[in-house]
Amino acid sequence: MVTITVIGTGYVGLVSGACLAEFGNHVTCVDTDAAKIEALTGGRIPIFEPGLEDVVQRNVRSRRLSFTTSLPGAMKGSDVVFIAVGTPPADDGSADLGFVEQAVREAGSLIEGYTVFVNKSTVPVGTAGKVRRWVREALDKRGLDIPFDVVSNPEFLREGNAVYDFTHPDRVVIGSGSAQAREIMKEVYRALYLNETPYIETSCETAEMIKYASNAFLSVKISFINEIANLCEKVGANVQDVAKAMGRDGRIGSKFLHAGPGYGGSCFPKDTRAIAATGRQYGLPLSIIETAIRANERQQALMVDKIEGGMGGPGALEGKTIAVLGLAYKQNTNDMRESPAIAICEGLAARRARLRVWDPQAMEEAAWRLKGISGGLCFAKDEYDTLEGSHALVLVTEWNQFRNLDLNRIRRTLLGPWFFDLRNIYKREEVEKAGLSYFGVGL
Repeated sequence: MVTITVIGTGYVGLVSGACLAEFGNHVTCVDTDAAKIEALTGGRIPIFEPGLEDVVQRNVRSRRLSFTTSLPGAMKGSDVVFIAVGTPPADDGSADLGFVEQAVREAGSLIEGYTVFVNKSTVPVGTAGKVRRWVREALDKRGLDIPFDVVSNPEFLREGNAVYDFTHPDRVVIGSGSAQAREIMKEVYRALYLNETPYIETSCETAEMIKYASNAFLSVKISFINEIANLCEKVGANVQDVAKAMGRDGRIGSKFLHAGPGYGGSCFPKDTRAIAATGRQYGLPLSIIETAIRANERQQALMVDKIEGGMGGPGALEGKTIAVLGLAYKQNTNDMRESPAIAICEGLAARRARLRVWDPQAMEEAAWRLKGISGGLCFAKDEYDTLEGSHALVLVTEWNQFRNLDLNRIRRTLLGPWFFDLRNIYKREEVEKAGLSYFGVGL
């Protein structure tokens, strides 16, 4: 058993801390938010993530997992310190390491013996070197020469599937030049090591690049299929059939070939901008990634054009009420960070449409994420309440409960016939059979 301190109880820190405790380690999670810590100690989870609440409650009961606002108390006897704080984007798209630096310096001022510092936050290439310097400076202030190591251990968690992804990973990446640190990390992940999970042992810089390169590639893949979808609409092709045939090619694979309104969330937009900023910093612009970023932004704007065009063209949205189903950036999460729904709602409102919106989990977050929409915005009670007084339905997020809507009821309730399926969940024939006009993406 390894004694671990996790600094930060955001999405990555909370999932990591809970699952590391599930692996049999003794974990203390630290956060400055006293209300959050009180809730977590009582087993209440501030985010919606399937399965996470059970893992937290089980490990709190077993006393392998605890929460505190006191970093000095958490650091007592700790072997490993996971840094899992936010790295928000700066104005130029690069990652702001202010929270990482603060956490590292505070932890460095408290270590009493050999400690492994683990970067779990998504950080630019070269951050491990900065962490070493920050810890050394903290020790120098104390006049001490305590040994320590730094490890880059990026996360590859999908929101909505994070507990499964952490406990059944495709790989565990351990970036470090220290054999001692690598052995300790193998003990941290001993449960996975025994299950023969692939381990990739490399340098810190390579591990940092693996994270950014992985997310950038998936983002490019999404932007690619969305651009193909847009072309399919022009030439009369079906993007779903195109993607299915492409996915059968083992060199391409079927995942992330689903046309839609563009990617969002806490990772892809931020990480693509950050790696693009790194490329510019080193005088090597990453043109493919830069283009994917612009294509994603354009895709969200095109969805507004699609809705206006489908309803009659320029000016057709003015005075109309649009029912919007799905506000989270994907199903099984309440996260609206960079959700396509935000840009779509703002675009519709800018063209003088009124909105009735609903999401199974994101309504609390939507209350402040959409506050910039002045007037004409109503938060509905459920999926069918959004239809009342609405002229068109726009399906933005692929929640399972949206996959079997009563199409006849939709047609009876809507004031107009327009059904915009931005996730291609429905078949055109079944929607049109109910008397609705169907609009998909790339169909």
